[in-house]
Amino acid sequence: MDNRQPPAQSLLQSLPQSASGDAREPAPVHLWQPEFSGELDMHITRDGTWYYQGGAITRKALAQLFSGILRLDEDGRYYLVTPVERWAIKVDDVPFVAVRLEVEGQGREQRLVFITSLEHRIVAGAEHPIRVEVDAQTQQPSPYVLLRTNLQALIHRNVFYQLVDLAVEHQVDGQRPTGVWSAGVFFPIDGAGA
Repeated sequence: MDNRQPPAQSLLQSLPQSASGDAREPAPVHLWQPEFSGELDMHITRDGTWYYQGGAITRKALAQLFSGILRLDEDGRYYLVTPVERWAIKVDDVPFVAVRLEVEGQGREQRLVFITSLEHRIVAGAEHPIRVEVDAQTQQPSPYVLLRTNLQALIHRNVFYQLVDLAVEHQVDGQRPTGVWSAGVFFPIDGAGA
């Protein structure tokens, strides 16, 4: 009989005390280099829903805890990482979705604050750029904002419409793309900067 714990439970128990699971305080996963532990039956859908063994994780606090130990490695795969374990998980697009937008101020110095479904707060700016990819076949935009390190949040369609309402033209490299200002940085949102 196998007495090993399920990988998710093992992951949670191997977290150091400082990794509180607070969505605003991710664990220092960039410092941890454990050996590969295997594939974990966990995946994140494009709408930001986290699943474990086929069932949705309905406790936001648990998804926040896992999000704090998430890392995208150079191999293009996502991992849940602790000091002693590194489990690969599946992510359909990017792991987070920005579902709300708060606008502070106006003009070039306005601050666009994105809030994810897991309550991460991101102020778009030089360290957290906005980018828009346009699908070559459908011409549909997919907007993103950098959350941390190389982890992105998809900007929900309703939030993107709010950005469109805030958009202005700005002279960039001899062109006049449509975009938004945040924290003194201009971000094209019409696909011209993609």
